Amino acid sequence: MDVNGEILKRIQLLFSNFTPKVLASNPCAVEPEQVVDLIKEKQDFVILDIRTPLEQEFLAPRLENTLYIPMHELFKEENLEKIPKNKTVLVLCHTDRRATAVVVALRLLGFDRTFVLRGGVVELSRVVGKELYNRLF
Repeated sequence: MDVNGEILKRIQLLFSNFTPKVLASNPCAVEPEQVVDLIKEKQDFVILDIRTPLEQEFLAPRLENTLYIPMHELFKEENLEKIPKNKTVLVLCHTDRRATAVVVALRLLGFDRTFVLRGGVVELSRVVGKELYNRLF
């Protein structure tokens, strides 16, 4: 089998940390309710929206510190340079499937503070809508 040894070592290092106990705590995911709390508390974090431009046009959170870089363009060097390594980065897509793949790849590249926004924009919209509804009524 012809495998890139350096990449294999990185993958082994990343996945060796995911024991059953660690996996039970969902170490790479952030719940939408946690994002609402981060916003309320004015925490310093970045949202990385990896959806297509058409998806972003249709429905996109307009928050400060949001990077809009579609997944198919993300792994260009000039785009990776835009992602801070010293801040928490929440990766957002429509449901969280693409974001999960992106977080794994980013962590392999050394972006250790990247997390999947569980449920993506669909769940975030649901939670934010519920929050606004409860505040208004």
